[in-house]
Amino acid sequence: MAICVQAPLRTALSAPTLLARSSPAVAQPRSAVFGCPLVRTHFLKQELASRVGSGSSLHRMHCSAQLGTEAPASAPFLTDHAKLIDSVETFIFDCDGVIWKGDSLIDGVPETLDLLRSMGKRLVFVTNNSTKSRKQYGKKFESLGLSVSEEEIFASSFAAAAYLKSIKFPTDKKVYIIGEAGIQLELKQAGVNYIGGPEDGDKKIDLAPGQLMEHDHDVGAVVVGFDRYLNYYKLQYATLCIRENPGCMFIATNCDAVTHLTDAQEWAGGGSMVGAIKGSTKKEPLVVGKPSTFMMDYLASEFNIKTSQICMVGDRLDTDILFGQNGGCATLLVLSGVTTLETLQSPENKIQPDFYTNKISDLLAAKKVAA
Repeated sequence: MAICVQAPLRTALSAPTLLARSSPAVAQPRSAVFGCPLVRTHFLKQELASRVGSGSSLHRMHCSAQLGTEAPASAPFLTDHAKLIDSVETFIFDCDGVIWKGDSLIDGVPETLDLLRSMGKRLVFVTNNSTKSRKQYGKKFESLGLSVSEEEIFASSFAAAAYLKSIKFPTDKKVYIIGEAGIQLELKQAGVNYIGGPEDGDKKIDLAPGQLMEHDHDVGAVVVGFDRYLNYYKLQYATLCIRENPGCMFIATNCDAVTHLTDAQEWAGGGSMVGAIKGSTKKEPLVVGKPSTFMMDYLASEFNIKTSQICMVGDRLDTDILFGQNGGCATLLVLSGVTTLETLQSPENKIQPDFYTNKISDLLAAKKVAA
């Protein structure tokens, strides 16, 4: 299982801790995909419902007991939109499948964001897509007619750079990138030396008898993100760095199985690139994107907000919803992206949000109540 960064940034950003590889004496509930602790029980659902009903703040309790083998009761459909909104100060939105699909804006998004801002809510946008930097995502929001500042955007490309900066990555070391321009731009902004990336997209390998592929022994970390130009050269180079450079870290921006490159279908996601390096190195990556709590702790520290006052809104159970649960937030699943109602209510599904709804524009119902 991939290792999720558990970095308590509110107390020590420079010294993040990791989940242990070995099993603890008392087993924590685990995600079947990422190895992060689950914090969901029937009690938590009842606790949230009662708190929303009373209008008080949403407080998250992390469970240490082992979850049962049966799937938890299916999440309720959100009906009291106003009380949920009143119960939190900040909304964190995933982007793909929540705000847009490919380059198409999902209906009702501008009006919903305007409503929440008018009600004094802080909005933050968190995406596992590492192909763009925060600045580039700002331009995408602008192209879709949305007014979002760079400081409100947290991409996994930024998370990778922020993590390396937080651990004081040695200045005499380099990062090898499997990924696109977003990672390069964020590493450059953070003052981290790097090689690889799109520039290696056209490189070929020589498999003539006796050929040996050389690699830079100063590479101290390999960052793997979504890469539309992945080739065998990149796979071999990253593999050599991780296997042969002492202490070389294997960092994944995310392990998403699929992504939305267009609004017509799902496409293989960053997890497929990460999986290739896992297979060749037999090592597990340190994941800085969702559902790791690194970005959650970072933005909580950045904005000085309590996670109990946050509602995470996303379309994926194993990243967005688990991200919110791991961080101690309220969670709202929207059915406008990856997760279907059938998947949510399947007996096989062990991850349940606090509520679900069709799309974020359903929150506009709170405006009618106020009127």
